[in-house]
Amino acid sequence: MKLVNEAIPKLDSGALTGGKGVYTDDIAPADCLVVKVLRSPHAHARIREIKKTAASKVPGVVVVLTWEDVPKIRYTLAGQSYPEPSPYDRYILEQTVRYVGDPVAIVAGVDEACVDKAMRILKVDYEVLEPVLDFEHALDNPVQVHQEEDYFNNFDIGGDPARNLVASGCEGEGDVEAELEKCDVVLDRTYYTKANAQAMMETFRTYTYLDYNGRLTMVTSTQVPFHCRRTIARALDLPKTAVRVIKPRIGGGFGAKQTLVSELFPALVTLRTGRPAKIVYTRAESFQASNSRHQMRVRVRVGAMKDGTVRAIDMHALSNAGAYGEHASTTVGLVGHKSIPLYAKAKAFRFSWDVVYTNTMAAGAFRGYGATQGCFALESAINELAMELGLNPAQLRLQNIPQPGETMPAYYNEPLSSSKLEECIRTGMKLIGWEEKYPRVQVSDHKVRGLGMSITMQGSGISALDTATATIKLNDDGYYTLMIGATDMGTGCDTILAQMAAETLDCPLERITVDGVDTDHSPFDTGSYASSTTYVTGNAVVKACTQLREAITAQGAIRLGIPAEQAEFDGEQVFDCAEPSRSTTLSQLAQALVVGEGTQWLTATASHCSPTSPPPLMAGFAEVEVDLETGEAKVTDYVGVVDCGTVVNKNLARVQAEGGIAQGIGMALYEDIQYDSRGQMLNHSFMQYKIPCRTDLPQIRVDFEESHEPSGPFGAKSIGEVVINTPAPAVAQAIYNATGVRVRSLPITPEQILLGGEKH
Repeated sequence: MKLVNEAIPKLDSGALTGGKGVYTDDIAPADCLVVKVLRSPHAHARIREIKKTAASKVPGVVVVLTWEDVPKIRYTLAGQSYPEPSPYDRYILEQTVRYVGDPVAIVAGVDEACVDKAMRILKVDYEVLEPVLDFEHALDNPVQVHQEEDYFNNFDIGGDPARNLVASGCEGEGDVEAELEKCDVVLDRTYYTKANAQAMMETFRTYTYLDYNGRLTMVTSTQVPFHCRRTIARALDLPKTAVRVIKPRIGGGFGAKQTLVSELFPALVTLRTGRPAKIVYTRAESFQASNSRHQMRVRVRVGAMKDGTVRAIDMHALSNAGAYGEHASTTVGLVGHKSIPLYAKAKAFRFSWDVVYTNTMAAGAFRGYGATQGCFALESAINELAMELGLNPAQLRLQNIPQPGETMPAYYNEPLSSSKLEECIRTGMKLIGWEEKYPRVQVSDHKVRGLGMSITMQGSGISALDTATATIKLNDDGYYTLMIGATDMGTGCDTILAQMAAETLDCPLERITVDGVDTDHSPFDTGSYASSTTYVTGNAVVKACTQLREAITAQGAIRLGIPAEQAEFDGEQVFDCAEPSRSTTLSQLAQALVVGEGTQWLTATASHCSPTSPPPLMAGFAEVEVDLETGEAKVTDYVGVVDCGTVVNKNLARVQAEGGIAQGIGMALYEDIQYDSRGQMLNHSFMQYKIPCRTDLPQIRVDFEESHEPSGPFGAKSIGEVVINTPAPAVAQAIYNATGVRVRSLPITPEQILLGGEKH
């Protein structure tokens, strides 16, 4: 391979480092209307009346919209393939508000000053209702979050809004209780994770206008342009033909922008006024009026024999959906399905779940998507099991992990078609100095360094469901345009897909232009989520480019007057295999194809939907230094070793891994969403919500153990999400090894360490 498996700079690196990146707010014209949203100060209330006359008369204010002025159509904001499994439990504006930050009114005006003034004088009369804020007491609580009669699901997900139950279920294989009875050791532990914020740099923002045909056009920072179009059309009661979505450059998403957040508010204003409009969320709004990771409580029962063979695993997850249920049933499923399969010797497993409504901000998608919470719980339990058995936790894992070719019952009965997990563990042990430093090293009289580890898996797209399409065009100058619907949100997917195209077409990368996403012109793609782009869209790109290569060869053969099977294309020219001096260059052929008789504009389109979702795998190793006097814990070294199949771009894969590990360390030690007794989020800025900065992080060391995934493009699997999962359990175990203090709820704070752990 010439381009795949190389460290190619991002196609847009020059624009980014030069400050020339163009984002949604840069595209919006200076004279478009400014849109803002008045939000509920109450966690649960019913609006008796909104007096908007005075606000509407503020000079410069163009429109004020309330629940009485908008379509009353139930929909979900989840960016998932239709039919979405998320409940249809939202209106754009509603008479009942269900969390502090829920939209109450939309105000649009010619500038920010007049809109702010109008929002200050809007009078809202609320009937304040009792909220349910504790997700452990939400199920069957007297306070019912959703009572609407038109609430519905596309299919049964085990929910019952009368019980505050969004979804529930149970899956398994074998007799868990019988197998636990046979075990020498059975652990029963419960772990807690918080509702982490995605904290991407670009907040939510959308610009809308009507084109010359009166169609609603949306320029928006989204991971899911095609899902976005479908949801907007439904919520606004428009045909999909009346909606166009354009995705410009995105300043990060991490899953937050797989849920629609800002799109509908300026769209309503544009439809009402005929004028372009934009909304730009403040950082506070992005924290408290969007979506987050699902807060969870995960109970783990795991049984093993004295030699470390894991015989049975039983997991139950209680997940907090917040006020609305987008992504609720799908996120919780990954808690078990992407943790339990790693212990292949188990004779039985059971995974059950309940997802509940509360009067807090709705949760949604966040990198890792449930697997992160499941990894923290099960991997922490495995670390505890190793301590109980007196075994090395690395060795315990090595003797239980699945082998290539095995079927994984807990992973939807999919086969493990490629794996270098054993090598990941062994390489990580060597790099971290496991044999020399485990379990702890005394640094000084009051500082100790402990080691911890964990393993994880993710997926590569959603098998047998999500589809990607790619189109590749040969232009008249011999260059190519690659058209995709996948969404580059800073991850570099435009670059890696161009690498695949150039590799298939045997041309320099400079000959590939990657077109931006526009639902009017781009081929369909479900979007950038579920670790799907490299694997699913990549396969579509390879298919399309292979077809185009065959078409180029066939057209060259026609012009050379030889049979197609006698012609060959080497990326630069089509030539006669029997007489190589007879040839036509690609540039000559491209020019000839667009003029005169026999004109044929060469384009190839291909789609891909995989019947399986081959998992990338990873081992993570943390060294944590704890000050025994203050309880402060600091990660001093982190090693992550990843099997993502063939590494398509070594630069971008390394950056993905480093960034994911940094986010995982933040989840483990720093990020602590808090609410007061009234449901008000207390830390809705970067002044209060701590994410790790450069000085908080160690040198993050990343290595790769490349397998070859037979179903992947050039042998590749995904990497985007798997890299966030290992830090939390590895850091927790390292702290235990350093101090003897076991903490089972995140984030792990100095107070918890000094107090000797806690019961939630």
